[in-house]
Amino acid sequence: MSKPVLITADSTADLSAELIERYHIHVIPLTITLGDDVFLDGQGFTPLDMYERYRKDGTLPKTSAPGVQEFVNFFTPFVEAGYEVVHLDISAELSNSFNAARLASQELEGVYPVDTRMLSTGMALERGMSAEEIARHLSELRDKVSTSFVLDTLEFMRKGGRCSGVAAIAANLLQLKPGLEMKDGKLGVYKKYRGSIEHVYKQYITERLNNKRVRPGHVFITESGEIDPKVIEELTQLIYTLSGCKEVHHTLAGCTVSTHCGPKTMGVLFIEE
Repeated sequence: MSKPVLITADSTADLSAELIERYHIHVIPLTITLGDDVFLDGQGFTPLDMYERYRKDGTLPKTSAPGVQEFVNFFTPFVEAGYEVVHLDISAELSNSFNAARLASQELEGVYPVDTRMLSTGMALERGMSAEEIARHLSELRDKVSTSFVLDTLEFMRKGGRCSGVAAIAANLLQLKPGLEMKDGKLGVYKKYRGSIEHVYKQYITERLNNKRVRPGHVFITESGEIDPKVIEELTQLIYTLSGCKEVHHTLAGCTVSTHCGPKTMGVLFIEE
C-alpha cells in the first residue's frame, strides 16, 4: 500500500495562507539578512517593511537558501511520521535551494524534490498518486506553466546587480516597464511596455491570456506590494473574463522575490492546456 503523500515547498512559491491550509502544504523559508538582522522569508518581515527600510537608508537584504542539513531536519519528521514527500523548489538556475534539497533527499527514503524551473508556480495535486508519480507528473507539467511579471521600476534590479545603471535610468526616462518571463529555468525580458503602470497591467494581462487555452482550475495574480486594492480587483475581473477560470488567487510575493523586483511588480501565472 502506498504511503500518504505530503507536499512541501520553499518560500519562493509565495502561496497564500489560505492555499497552504487548503492543500496542507509545509513551507521551508529562505533566509533574509538585512545588516545585523536575520529574518525567515514570510515570517515577521514583509516586502512593505523592506521598501520602507530601503527608502530610509538605501539598504536591501541579501537572501540565502536553506542548507543540506536544514533540509534534512525539515524532511525528517514527515518521513518518520510515515509520509512520502514531494518538495517543490525555485528554479535551480536561480538558487541553490533545489540542489540542497536533492542532496538531503539522498539521506532519506521517500523524498522527491522537483525543480519547478519557475519562480512561482501553480501546484497540481492528484489524488491516488504516489509521491514518485506526483513528482514525475509535476516535472512533465512545468513546461505548460506560464510564469511572467511586469516591473514598475528597474531600480531594485540595478541595486542587486541584475541590470546596469544606464539601463535603469533609460527605462525610467522613457517610462518603460519591462515584462519578464521564465523560460528554460531562467528569467529574461520578453517585452518592454510603455506608459503608466496601471495601463501596462491591463495590456500585459490581455496579451498573456488572449487566445490561450488556460487550464480552468486556477490562475494566480501575484504582486510585490503597494498596488492599490481597487486596481487588483479590476485586474482580477479582467482575468476571469479572459481566462474563464474557476478561481483567481491573489498572492503577495515574499521578500526573496520582492528584493529583486521592487514594489508594484505584478504577474499572472497559469497552466496552459
